[in-house]
Amino acid sequence: MQFELERLGVHDSVEAVFPPSELADYLSDLSIAVDVISDDEIAACDAVVTLEHREAFLECDWIHSIQAGVDRFPFDAFEANDVVLTNSTGIHDRTVGETVAGYLLSFSRRLHDLIANQRERRWERPAWDDGFTLPGKTACVVGTGTLGRGVAETLGGLGLEVRGVRRSDEPVPGFDEIYTNDRLLEAVGDADFVIVTVPLTDETRHLFDAEAFDAMGADAYFVNVARGPVVDEPALIDALESDSIAGAALDVFEEEPLPEDSPLWGMDEVIVTPHCAAYTVDYFRDVGDIVRENASRLETGEAFHNRVV
Repeated sequence: MQFELERLGVHDSVEAVFPPSELADYLSDLSIAVDVISDDEIAACDAVVTLEHREAFLECDWIHSIQAGVDRFPFDAFEANDVVLTNSTGIHDRTVGETVAGYLLSFSRRLHDLIANQRERRWERPAWDDGFTLPGKTACVVGTGTLGRGVAETLGGLGLEVRGVRRSDEPVPGFDEIYTNDRLLEAVGDADFVIVTVPLTDETRHLFDAEAFDAMGADAYFVNVARGPVVDEPALIDALESDSIAGAALDVFEEEPLPEDSPLWGMDEVIVTPHCAAYTVDYFRDVGDIVRENASRLETGEAFHNRVV
């Protein structure tokens, strides 16, 4: 697809992740106008970098999502209006991997308990058999794309055995063993940690339901850094309240922000983070590099990198 790129807008919705001016300044060396824009300036842009979707994007030629997940964008409408959609797949592997490692270390070394004790000015050591170390434990990573591979690489360095779940049983670097999707319940059955990194699709919506949690061990921890609707949240809450699983670390939820009345807030063995597993001071630079590369490809007629639509 060819079009003339004269003005690129950095939509102010990216403020939720990084200052839009930082990205605009980073891309100021491009031979086009790059400006921070609000909703009423979308129509004046050929391309927009954004976090959220707006109907006005259908009048643009190219939209770039600062996240890897693009389930908020209407693919059919983009295609019908000849709008290119690209995403930021490939930049979150290490950041998300380190966040997941932090969750696992918190559970194994009881850091979340100790931080809670500090807030209460309570000097209380963990029970002698509460803490454990990670080498020799098994992590089941459901989804072996960019996020899953980043998680596998990081956890492998901590001594865990890492198995993956994906469509094909072909080997994947960083994973000790691969299970196909139809063996999900088997894969999670004896895992110490189950980590979800799949994109949200019709097939993955509520992939983790009561049956999946029942298949997990009572001493297993569940981690979600994918999308909230991949999990049946009431089923997860039931599993936690009944001690069917040991705990959970959750960065994403079916409703965001997580409602104040959600029981997840008050559970001792649940870590809640506000959809920020990929956040880093270099986020805008990582996004900018993809945008810069695609602007260059547009000039030379090459295919877009990370094109979704």
